[in-house]
Amino acid sequence: MNRFTKITASIGPKCEDKKTLTKMIQAGVNVCRLNFSHDTGETQGKKIDLIREVSAKLNMPVAVMIDLQGPKHRIGNFETEDKYPLKVGQKFTFDDDATLGDGTRVQLPDADVMKSLNKGDRILLNDGKIEMVVDSVKPNKVVATVVRGNEIWSRRGFNLPDTEIATSVLTEKDRADLEYALTKDPDWVAISFVQRPEDIAEVRDFIVARTSHPVKIIAKIERPNAVERITEIAAVADGVMIARGDLAVEVPFEKLPAISRHIIRECRKMNKPVIMATQMLGTMVNSEFPTRAEITDVANTAYLRADSTMTSEETTIGINPVNVIETMDKILSYADMDAIANPYDWSRVENVPENDWSRSVASMAYLNKASAIVVFARDTITATEISCRKPDIPIVAVCRDRLIANQLCLARGVFPIYDENLFGQRDAFNSARKFGVNNGKLVIVDEDKISLRTLD
Repeated sequence: MNRFTKITASIGPKCEDKKTLTKMIQAGVNVCRLNFSHDTGETQGKKIDLIREVSAKLNMPVAVMIDLQGPKHRIGNFETEDKYPLKVGQKFTFDDDATLGDGTRVQLPDADVMKSLNKGDRILLNDGKIEMVVDSVKPNKVVATVVRGNEIWSRRGFNLPDTEIATSVLTEKDRADLEYALTKDPDWVAISFVQRPEDIAEVRDFIVARTSHPVKIIAKIERPNAVERITEIAAVADGVMIARGDLAVEVPFEKLPAISRHIIRECRKMNKPVIMATQMLGTMVNSEFPTRAEITDVANTAYLRADSTMTSEETTIGINPVNVIETMDKILSYADMDAIANPYDWSRVENVPENDWSRSVASMAYLNKASAIVVFARDTITATEISCRKPDIPIVAVCRDRLIANQLCLARGVFPIYDENLFGQRDAFNSARKFGVNNGKLVIVDEDKISLRTLD
């Protein structure tokens, strides 16, 4: 129980076989992320079945997170596959003409984007390597000036940091993917390119109309307008992902650490788990060892008391996905224990009312030097709220429902136990012992009852 910060691992070609997946879960994976930008439908369904099979065999709760592609925008095609030169100061046109581009213009296939752009808005292409500023907008074309970049070619993705796009957060592809994914009862669904709280409501309505399975929703924060509305978005979502890939393109990169800290603070106030994502151990795609900067990045996520780190390409196409998880586990375990031993940290400042019950539970455990908090979890709310107070002792969540155990895999410091029969005050001691707590005091939380008992 040295590691309180959870690990979310993206599952892809290099780790979707049973042997590798088993080793990864044994090494410390708590949440398996399935990226629907790539494989979809039955291919992803088979991965979900395998995750459930391995989880049951190991008797280790593991959450399944579906990550939808969202409205990812790309320009059209040029006449050839060559790269076309750009010069700073030149004019470039985006239009709705499906004719192949010629180096001075190219199709912009998304009508909603064309309607949303305004004079002065920036258009960032190819992960921000190309920057243009809109000069004029007409019904069927946008003229922009090149500010940065020296070449452009077909199907480049683009970001619009200054523009709120009047479109659904769910594309037709997302709707088809989510429709199928819901037949597999996922634990979490991550929504890409969230802009406003209404986006979460739209997805929740879509889910509720199709299943009674209580799927939880993660809002991926990738756009400046989502950062500005983080409080409102976190209030209606069940969790948040700091998706630093697109976010670092759309906001000035030097602001990214401060924005991340701000999001973590807001999520803590709202009692919502938060995931730190993108390039955490990126060099391990091709290397057996992380860089010093990556080690520090992963450790800082633990020091900030985020709920989870996340791997991407490191585990989906990397040379050794198991080693990636083992490495991340080592870094997080040491950082978590160091944070406990040296607790003076900005993230420990309480941002909740003095009479908040979850703060009372954490304070009771601290003042009595308890060895663990045992929660009889009939839902995810109680354990998650205590987790958001960031106590430096384990929260053992005893769950009758496997779904509750899986969903709590994302919450920092929560160690879920799934057992249909292990659910009563007398079982609190057995639950604690299962996680290596053999002596000391326990704070026991059962619905609205809080008690303190000594483990002999």
